[in-house]
Amino acid sequence: MITCTLGQILFSETYLMIGFGIAVLSMLIIDLGVFNKNPHKITNKEALIWTLIWVFMALAFSVFVWHYLGKENFSDYLSAYLIEKALSIDNLFVFVLIFSYFKVPAQYQHKVLFYGIIGAIISRAVFIFSGVWLINLVYLPPFELFGHVIHLNVLLVFFGIFLIYAGIKSAFRTEDSESDFANNIVVRLIRKFLPVTEGYHGGSFMVRKEGRLMATPLLLVVAVIEATDILFAVDSIPAIFAISTDPFILYSSNIFAILGLRALYFLLANFISMFRFLNYGLAIILSFIGIKMLLADFYKIPSTVALLIVAGVLFFSVFLSVVIKSEKIQK
Repeated sequence: MITCTLGQILFSETYLMIGFGIAVLSMLIIDLGVFNKNPHKITNKEALIWTLIWVFMALAFSVFVWHYLGKENFSDYLSAYLIEKALSIDNLFVFVLIFSYFKVPAQYQHKVLFYGIIGAIISRAVFIFSGVWLINLVYLPPFELFGHVIHLNVLLVFFGIFLIYAGIKSAFRTEDSESDFANNIVVRLIRKFLPVTEGYHGGSFMVRKEGRLMATPLLLVVAVIEATDILFAVDSIPAIFAISTDPFILYSSNIFAILGLRALYFLLANFISMFRFLNYGLAIILSFIGIKMLLADFYKIPSTVALLIVAGVLFFSVFLSVVIKSEKIQK
């Protein structure tokens, strides 16, 4: 009976993985090859439509997760999705600064984010699958403590402590509008090996001038976006390991959240003030996830409860940002 059940789960997960891959690849082709074939400035209406499409696809996929993998995996999927989406929204602050610093023309911002997303899809696969592999390697032998059998995992304990630290740090974080992205290590590396043109050359990343192959500022921007995303993953990847260690659940929820980020940027860039209190919400979520991870051997917080807490904190932080006007804060 157990073997059959495990076989059914593996078959269902394989089936879902194939469907997930087909859906993501199809939408990326439609997005870039049809609707964004020609560079143009993304309007709020277009950004809203694509945001809703990606959210709908993520939620529709969650229904299949529930049907084939059960309620607990469904709750884990949505929890991981919400955590990654929240951290992604927080990252929009940095994207706004990057585009402003490099003075990226509005019609090419979508292209930059698209290639940033492709890089994120690859890097998250490496982080998540290698992370699950490492977690399975570093379990200590079981021992008893206060009447509980403890099966300690060194990496998860480290992640739990780190997330509590990251949560506290997030609560006291201030945005640095004077960030000098030109000193980013990847920008310095590109400049070391390739000359960079003074201005943009349409949507090209590389051009040939006077017989020399040269990078354009657009390539520098993509490099900074990619490097920044890797830094973002330092917070988000440990956080989702507290939800589940199923690589498929983590990767699919992560990618759906990231794919919607591109459209969400254009929708929220002009309304970033709506998320003034998001860093406090993230502080609570990261700290909660860290505590959940540390207490896992003593008390396992149900997936449904974790999902409700994450969703409730996100909603409340955005609600306060909308209700409490900035003028009141200054007073």
